[in-house]
Amino acid sequence: MKVNIFLKSIAIALSGAILLTSCTSTTMINSIPSDAKVYLNDELVGSTPYKHSDTKIIGSINFLKLEKHNYETVNTSFSRDEEVDIGAVIGGIFFFIPFLWTMKYKSLHTYELKPIVEQQTSPELQNRYTKSKAEQIREFKQLLDDGLISQKEYEDEKKRVLEEQ
Repeated sequence: MKVNIFLKSIAIALSGAILLTSCTSTTMINSIPSDAKVYLNDELVGSTPYKHSDTKIIGSINFLKLEKHNYETVNTSFSRDEEVDIGAVIGGIFFFIPFLWTMKYKSLHTYELKPIVEQQTSPELQNRYTKSKAEQIREFKQLLDDGLISQKEYEDEKKRVLEEQ
């Protein structure tokens, strides 16, 4: 009789443990490069790498935003229907309610951030494109006359300017 009560207690404890642990799902949110700000459902929660856990039910969606200076913002989402949670399925056999948690998040979500490319050119390049070929050659001729460049350097630059399209 005492053994029978002991076995029932163990069965109930194991069922309860499976039930409780299977309700929580955890995922790791990473970014390349790391240290991006993590916003979940429009709330700042930390920076990458970030470990997220919750007890939401199947199909629950989390809206994710990753921000890092000089990188494009990533807006995406992940939901609790990415993988089957075997523990919740087993718990659901004993109790109907855990079937609401039979799905879980993937263990890892990694997002690659794209750098913001600025369309800026140096003043030297801007001047080169706005000046005519004649103006550029005159500038090199002035440098030659002032003794700042050699005759060969002048001829090389003149040739380069004339060959540009």
